[in-house]
Amino acid sequence: MEGQDHLGHARIPSDASDTAIMDGEPLLTPSSHEGTSAGESPLDAPSTVGSTTPHLSRNPSFSADSSFQEDWDALPPTDRLSVLDLLDNFALAPQLEKLQQRLSAQTERVRSKSQALRNKSQVARERMVDQWRRRVPSADEQLDRYRRRMRASVEQLSSRWNDTKSITLREKISFIFGVLNIFASGYLIGGYPELFHLWYTVQVLYFMPIRFYTYHARGYHYFLADLCYFVNLLLLLSIWVFPDSKRLFTAVFCLAFGNNAVAIIMWRNSLVFHSFDKVTSLFIHIMPCATLHCLVHLLPPDLQAARHPALYAIRTASPGGPAAYANTASMLAWSTLPYAVWQTAYYLLISRRRRDKIASGLRPTSFTWLRRSYSKVWLGRWLLSLPDAAQEPAFMVIQYAYAVLTMLPCPLWFWSRAASAGFLCVVFAWSVWNGSSYYIDVFGKRFQRELEAMKAEVGGWQPAEEGAEGKPERPGPGVGGDGLVAVATGTEGAGTAIRRVGGQGTSAGEES
Repeated sequence: MEGQDHLGHARIPSDASDTAIMDGEPLLTPSSHEGTSAGESPLDAPSTVGSTTPHLSRNPSFSADSSFQEDWDALPPTDRLSVLDLLDNFALAPQLEKLQQRLSAQTERVRSKSQALRNKSQVARERMVDQWRRRVPSADEQLDRYRRRMRASVEQLSSRWNDTKSITLREKISFIFGVLNIFASGYLIGGYPELFHLWYTVQVLYFMPIRFYTYHARGYHYFLADLCYFVNLLLLLSIWVFPDSKRLFTAVFCLAFGNNAVAIIMWRNSLVFHSFDKVTSLFIHIMPCATLHCLVHLLPPDLQAARHPALYAIRTASPGGPAAYANTASMLAWSTLPYAVWQTAYYLLISRRRRDKIASGLRPTSFTWLRRSYSKVWLGRWLLSLPDAAQEPAFMVIQYAYAVLTMLPCPLWFWSRAASAGFLCVVFAWSVWNGSSYYIDVFGKRFQRELEAMKAEVGGWQPAEEGAEGKPERPGPGVGGDGLVAVATGTEGAGTAIRRVGGQGTSAGEES
């Protein structure tokens, strides 16, 4: 609207404003309020001063009395605010300035300490390097150190190989008696088969108490309830207590030539002469078969009739007679009966009554051992896929099926001397193969790993010393150049020499 500014103030000409200020009169007099209607502000009324529309001055230096609006407002209008007014309102407080000063001082203190620490580290490093350089050994000292380390390693390896803890007196005796046992057994089978059952009985009375004592001390005595020990007990009863029982003899023959003999393959029995435990395990599985082979095929009929009447009655029975037990159906039937007795007793007395100890791993059994050993075979994987409650019953069914399969050819082993001898040779050769694998794989590879570890250790000494201490001078007489080092150790005329030629780590043992 003409004659008013944007705040609704009446515009006054600049000359009239100056005149009014000089005269000390207000720009708006009470008379100018007359004639305003009710509800209108005196500032909204039209001005009657002068012919032109008056306006307010924008000079920031005017007095506070120049306008009623300026007296009424708490802050000046926004169009009259300057940049300096805004900066005054946003000025930092003294506390912030003090905090900034403290932070600067702390930063400077940390910087100075860090610099001092770096200086100390540098001085310590230089001092250590200086001391190390002063302590560089001579070529003779390097060679001496190398010889001492080589001698210590060779002596350690030699003592480990001949240590009494590895090859004890008991194991030497076991090796001797194991070899003599094979020799004596073969001699008796070929020359005096009628005495072989006595030889077997003596060995049972010798091996079994030792096995019980050692297994009980190691927590393995639940293995003593396995079928192989039960078969040996039945054979002793058949020979000495019930020699007239044809059914017992039939069951013993089937279980011995069936489950017991094939267990040499399943349980990986090995002929390791120095190990009394392995020799005992092989004896338990193969000696009943050898004893029965002598009784059935090598004894003359008159001795069979006098000492073993049940055997004589079975061999001389007519095919349809009441004593004709040497057929597949009779053998399976009469061998199943003692097998069922053993399996029931084992399940009730071991698997159920000792379930907590077996589950804790304190008392391993044949079931837990086979489950772990054959876990990667398809049958083992299938068994482990079953629920825990169904695994042991399934294992019992599988074990009985395995026993039946191994007993099917037993009539052939009973009537044919050549077939029985061939079967015994196969299972015995299998145990010999397992023993040779044990000696080569266990002892040979263990000794080879020790030699390779020592060779790697020796190979790491010289490069490390040459890199850290510099290239040593050419060694004196007695030590070859170009990396040829010879260290000999021995006691009273016997020694061991290990040579490292041309840095290739070739080792050889020599006897002085």
